Amino acid sequence: MNAAEEWARHWRYPGLPGLELLHARYVSHSFSRHSHEGFVFGAVRGGIEDVVLPGETLRARPGTVVMINPEVPHAAHAGVPEGWTYATLYPSSQLIADIAAEVTPLRGTAGFAETIVEDPDTALLIQEVHRAAEQGNALAADTVFRVAVARLLRRHGQSLPARTTGSAGARTAAAARTLLKERLVDPPSLEQLAHDLGTSPFALLRAFKGAYGLPPHTWLTGERVRRARLLLEAGTPPAEAAVAVGFTDQPHLNRHFTRIVGVTPGVYRRERARTYKNAGAPPT
Repeated sequence: MNAAEEWARHWRYPGLPGLELLHARYVSHSFSRHSHEGFVFGAVRGGIEDVVLPGETLRARPGTVVMINPEVPHAAHAGVPEGWTYATLYPSSQLIADIAAEVTPLRGTAGFAETIVEDPDTALLIQEVHRAAEQGNALAADTVFRVAVARLLRRHGQSLPARTTGSAGARTAAAARTLLKERLVDPPSLEQLAHDLGTSPFALLRAFKGAYGLPPHTWLTGERVRRARLLLEAGTPPAEAAVAVGFTDQPHLNRHFTRIVGVTPGVYRRERARTYKNAGAPPT
């Protein structure tokens, strides 16, 4: 990352449990295709971000809010030569479910049908959450965050359809994902994985992409990065975390981690250590 052009802070504020924050300016940096366990709410402050979804690319400008549901694959890169500056919130699924239950009539799993909307006042609220958190004002940060989420849910929210789990393809995909989690460091080939599950490689590939939006190898990289994040948060050095989750070495981890999380593993680990120091001892 060119320090003269790009900067990023990916962090947690102790006053906002269940929420991660990213405040960044990117120019040449791009995010590879990945997904998150929780939600993504992004507000561009300057420039344009191109958000890449299956079959379409959406342009996020100032005044828009990007809303991505859990486990939805996406990628991103600059939409103009000067890049983009933005504030992003990553709330857990449970946090959004709790707010939806309190302020909306939505039933089932609350989420969003649209990925990007024109909503300038809520975009400003997302940026205000960052400002309040950076100032250490827990009351303001929590209040503004909940007001912002309530607005998004009331204006753009809907009950998401239940994920299909009963089909043979869905069962095969789930079984493949379980095996890949168990063999994170030494995964089988697609052919061997299909053989173990009693199917063909292309049938498995179709089923997995249909269930999770990603081919197995891309999903596996994202899962490795998620596991690496947990190790880094616990204080594990990046080189050790890389080997523990199946990357060949630290540069291999650095490349994939940065393209999914937005900062290097070392920066991520130092920021988490600072968060825990300010909040007290890290969780055990």
